Amino acid sequence: MNTLNELFGIDAQTEAFCREVEQSLKECFDRLDETMHINGAKVLHAMQKNKLSDVHFSATTGYGYNDLGRDVVEQIYADIFKTESGLVRPQLMSGTHALTVALFGNLRPGDELLSPVGKPYDTLEGVIGIRPEVGSLAEYGITYKQVDLKEDFSFDYDGIRAAITEKTKLVTIQRSKGYSYRPTFSVKQIGELISFIKSIKPDVVCMVDNCYGEFVETIEPTEVGADLCVGSLIKNPGGGLAPIGGYIVGKEEYVEKAAMRLTAPGLGKEVGATLGLNQPVLQGLFLAPEVVTNALKGAIFASALYEKLGFEVMPTSKESRHDIIQAINMQSPENVIAFCQGIQKGAPVDSYVVPEPWDMPGYDAPVIMAAGAFIQGASIEMSADAPIKPPYTVFFQGGLTFYHARLGVMIALQTMKDKGLVTLP
Repeated sequence: MNTLNELFGIDAQTEAFCREVEQSLKECFDRLDETMHINGAKVLHAMQKNKLSDVHFSATTGYGYNDLGRDVVEQIYADIFKTESGLVRPQLMSGTHALTVALFGNLRPGDELLSPVGKPYDTLEGVIGIRPEVGSLAEYGITYKQVDLKEDFSFDYDGIRAAITEKTKLVTIQRSKGYSYRPTFSVKQIGELISFIKSIKPDVVCMVDNCYGEFVETIEPTEVGADLCVGSLIKNPGGGLAPIGGYIVGKEEYVEKAAMRLTAPGLGKEVGATLGLNQPVLQGLFLAPEVVTNALKGAIFASALYEKLGFEVMPTSKESRHDIIQAINMQSPENVIAFCQGIQKGAPVDSYVVPEPWDMPGYDAPVIMAAGAFIQGASIEMSADAPIKPPYTVFFQGGLTFYHARLGVMIALQTMKDKGLVTLP
């Protein structure tokens, strides 16, 4: 029988250490399974309620008029998120694109966009105009303001109150940490923040960037007051099967404005061929609660291993989870590089590639990225990336199955051990 040592070079000491850590996580894993069962039932009920049939998998082309499957997909998403409307399209090419469509659809010249949780993802800097780019919101006369979190990562409510003015039209709340070393916000925290903002300006549109957070908890931000919720189908809700796409769900007025921006004024949601992609989009959604749970188990496993080795991790293995991302402060560039190269070795695709840091456009330090995914850029599949700068934090996410996430983390640990960077107890 093949052993982990024969297949992947994982020695007996590393395997024993990892097994010991894994056995200590049973209680954590059981809690994740409880959440998975609730979310799985929610998805199944939405599909049954909308009388999903194989006729809805049929491909449409061209304009996509009368695409029955597209309408059912969007209603299923609306029901899962308990919202009035949904826009779920392969023409939304990424989470950044979905956010861009939602922002441009709902903001007009003279409006102001506010982020009460600090700087958003680097990829949104060009969209907003923080980093000058052709076609940014800033070029259209839409201003931007942000309120940073306090040192303890709590909301600066006084700063937020002072920042909201008559010009404040839309508030964007990024749920996940991105490349910031901060906790991910829980749905409860997001609800409290939205309530505070609405108490100051009731007509402000509150939008949540939900990337990496779907199905991690049993409720979503639209259930606690978010007017719009936006994400990518090649992250959590696509379940590893959706080959492309994004979603925007929320109040019908705001979703329709986004649809007019995606297609054209007067056309909105009425056009947009699905090209035969409804079936993998829906099947991925059906699997998503379990796939997300597998990714979370991989994240907790990584957290527990590196905690035991003395590294600082966020969140810890015992803390509640609100997205699939695990941050580990690796203490040195060598540790970061070895970890990412180990994750790449564990990939099903491009495992032979050796990632190296490079000067990626839009970042202020070299970045190393490890990913060998069936869907390019699919963060629900196992990957790791890090900017090469203190405190040398690596961000690990994904794993369609726990066995793969587990193996990937073990190979990364063995890679660091072989380079003499860590010593196992």
